[in-house]
Order: sequence, then C-alpha cells, then structure tokens
Amino acid sequence: MIFGLLIQLGTNMWERPGAVADHVRCDERIWNEITARMAERGANMLVIDLGEALFYPSHPELAVKGTWSPEKMRTELARLRKMGIEPIPKLNFSSSHDPWLGEYSRMLSTEMYYRVVADLIKDTAEIFDHPRFFHLGWDEETAKGQGNYQYLAVRQGDLWWHDMLYTAKEVERHGSRAWIWSDKEWLHKDEFLAKCPRSVLQSPWYYCDGFGPKWENRDDKKMREGPYAEPYTLCTFKELDDAGFDQIACGSNCGYKTNFPRLVEHCLKNVSKERLLGFLHAPWCDVTNAEGGKYRQRYLDAVDQLGDAVKHVG
Repeated sequence: MIFGLLIQLGTNMWERPGAVADHVRCDERIWNEITARMAERGANMLVIDLGEALFYPSHPELAVKGTWSPEKMRTELARLRKMGIEPIPKLNFSSSHDPWLGEYSRMLSTEMYYRVVADLIKDTAEIFDHPRFFHLGWDEETAKGQGNYQYLAVRQGDLWWHDMLYTAKEVERHGSRAWIWSDKEWLHKDEFLAKCPRSVLQSPWYYCDGFGPKWENRDDKKMREGPYAEPYTLCTFKELDDAGFDQIACGSNCGYKTNFPRLVEHCLKNVSKERLLGFLHAPWCDVTNAEGGKYRQRYLDAVDQLGDAVKHVG
C-alpha cells in the first residue's frame, strides 16, 4: 500500500499578491531531513510538486533562481529510490494553480498552450524515467477559488473535460498513469462519473476534522449546491469507490492535527481494499523554516503520521 507525502519543491501555484517568487523556496537541509525521516518511518512515496523548480529543457524560460537542473533532479531521484521512496512528479494544470507556467498560464486552451503542456509533460516524464504515476492537479478551478487573484480564468463544461483529458492522454503516451484531485466530482457528480475514465487515478481530499455518521451522510443536495463544497465531501471517498475508481485518499495537518489518522480509519472502513491504493499526506507549506520553524515541523509531523499509518495498516 502507498503511504505518500506531497512536498512543495515549486511554490508558484497561487496568483494572489506576494505568492509568486522569482526563486525556489526550498531549504535542501530540511528536504533531506524530511526524506530521511520518511525512510525511517516507512513512508514509501514522495509526490514532488514541481512547478517552477524544475528546469524543463523545452522551455528554459520558465526557470527561476535556484531551479533544479535535470541532472540534479535525476541524482535526487536515484537517492530517493535507494532509500525505498518512489518519486512521483506533479505538474498542476488547474487555472487556479498555474502561475508557474508564466505567460502560458494566460494562454489557456490555445494551440500554443497545448504545445507547451505536451512539452512539459514529455520533459518531466523523461527526467523521472517514465514514472508509474504522474499527478496533474486539476483542483479548485473555480471563480471562488481565485477570488483575490489579479487574473481569473475558469474552464467549464466540455472545455474543462477536453483539457483535463488532453493532459491525461499526454501522460499515458509517455507510459505513466494520470492522477488528479477529485474536486470536479464534488459539484458535478453525475457528469464526472459519466465522463472520467476509470484509468485516471483519483485523490479525493478532506482536511476537516468532522468524521462519523453525521458527516458521512451529509445531505447530498446541500453539499452539491453549497457555496464551497469541501467541508461536505467526506462522502466522495465512498462515491468514487462505488463507481469503480482507484484512489489514493488525501488528508492534511494544515488545519487539524487529528485529520490524517481519522481519515485513514474512515477510508479503511468505507473504501474497498481493491480500489484503495493508499494514502497521501499534504502539509501544504514551503520546505523552509518559515513561521518560526512551523513549516519544517509540519512536514516532520506529517511523516510521523504516515509512519503510524504504516504500522496500523500493516
């Protein structure tokens, strides 16, 4: 079973003021400390949010100060694999999380955009030696999710499906399995179940602290029509399982320290063993000593929770 950590190498994933940097915000000493703890505790997958932090040979213009070269990344990937950690790339193509694409983030769904997307997926697949999975993001593409952005863009209907499936097909063309966040299912359940191929690996995520029957059986209409669905999405894990999707359930300690262990228990009870491939822990912070060391500690705590889950699941 997969016990993975999502780590932020690239951080230019939000358009809000002050969120886009001209340099890579990653302290490699803390990165090494986190990965050493992963090996010690039995966590076996590292999903690397790349963004601006990897040099793409086809598009050198996307590099910033401190961007990792392909050679440096390959060295790190080899080190991780020797430690028993499977590295997985993540490029987020959601319009809510694509400032790392530079000027191309404002060319959505154009001929140029499709060429660039294909180039970046190809470069990444080759640098990562055609990994088993390739995470494509695709979360939170809504106007509400971009409320304080200076530039808003939202794809809807058939255009969203065309672009998401385009990225999935490009990933598959290079020998990997496409992996996405399951946000689209929250507000468009019937459409999602009808249009999303079962080959696309799902990560429904839930970061709140409400569990149990009161939360598992939330009113479906209320959930789908609410202004923001995430606090009501505990039922998504079972819905995707019932519909035949494989999933890697995602929790976080970014808001509630008890979320992840309780999420593990919930999914073990509500998702079939055949389709629950594992768990992902997403601390959602820079790999730095920011916030007086809180970011570093949040990662280490997340790894410890993964280690506890490894022991619990067996």
